[in-house]
Amino acid sequence: MDTIRVGMIGFGANTRLRHAPGLLACPKVTLEAVCNRSLESSQKAAKEYNIPKIYESWQQVVEDSTIDAICIGTWPYMHCPITLAAFENGKHVLTEARMAMDDNEARQMYAASQQHPELVAQIVPSPLGMRAHKVVQQYLATKIGELREVVVLGTNDAFAQSGTPLHWRQSGPYSGINMLALGIIHEPLVRWITDPIRVLASTQTFTPTRFNNETGQQEPVGTPDSVQVITELPCGARGIYHMSGVVHHGPGPQIHLYGSQGTLKYVMAPDDKLYFGAASDSQMEEVNVSEDLAVSWRVEEEFINAIRGFEQIEFNNFAKGVRYMEFTKAVEQSALTGQTVDLQYSA
Repeated sequence: MDTIRVGMIGFGANTRLRHAPGLLACPKVTLEAVCNRSLESSQKAAKEYNIPKIYESWQQVVEDSTIDAICIGTWPYMHCPITLAAFENGKHVLTEARMAMDDNEARQMYAASQQHPELVAQIVPSPLGMRAHKVVQQYLATKIGELREVVVLGTNDAFAQSGTPLHWRQSGPYSGINMLALGIIHEPLVRWITDPIRVLASTQTFTPTRFNNETGQQEPVGTPDSVQVITELPCGARGIYHMSGVVHHGPGPQIHLYGSQGTLKYVMAPDDKLYFGAASDSQMEEVNVSEDLAVSWRVEEEFINAIRGFEQIEFNNFAKGVRYMEFTKAVEQSALTGQTVDLQYSA
């Protein structure tokens, strides 16, 4: 088993928490090179993780012939150009979510991956809902009956104060059309049910400009503070989404699945608990997720095993990424026009 050498482009919090330790935990994997936003931060990461090469540009990393795979830990604005260049240079790609700035970039990335089927293409999945993933699938298949309604919640007060500085996730040039927690909560939902085919959305930005600490200037907020979506599924079920960054004491990330025979509720944070109640029950009870059914985080291991031909990517391939980016685009389009938008997925 040959050593797999990984180049790291972007070395933020999630890379430090998950990707770097996860990759190094795999047998015969090394972190070969790093390029972060500044030379100083690259040097710090190299020292901390014993990375031999420090590059000043991401292009140098993807062009390094000794590197087998690229881990992209940047903000979404860099995901597409780095991915396309990595494939052209024969590198496997693990990219942070959200997949891209918009649906057009996502389709470009997917098309490039299809042109290089010998290379692994993986998107870092949402960790939400992963632990009870198999149990949710079982309950949907056997206990809740015909799916009738879906509720998706994800609110907090991160942007409730107008004086809170601009976060990169609110910056259009960095984050694109990605809005609040919409993508990170919608993604686990469509692991379990079919993607919606129609959306009607409304958005609002209560604080249109915020102070950017990096530039020292007031800048436009590029993403909404509040998002509401009504969806229709192929089976006829309806969905309601409520995403907000300006709600005090609101519900955190949750998914409710209402069926003809019962209800399943997944409270994803902070407790990661699953609840079920049959139609005949007086109240819902917590579902025990046994160790043999619990799904743990092993994204980096999955990536390396896929490179070695041991397994296929489940969490998350580029086709799934394209679909959630096309859903996000439909939400944006509906909110801008006030019209219902029908979805026809390209992947």
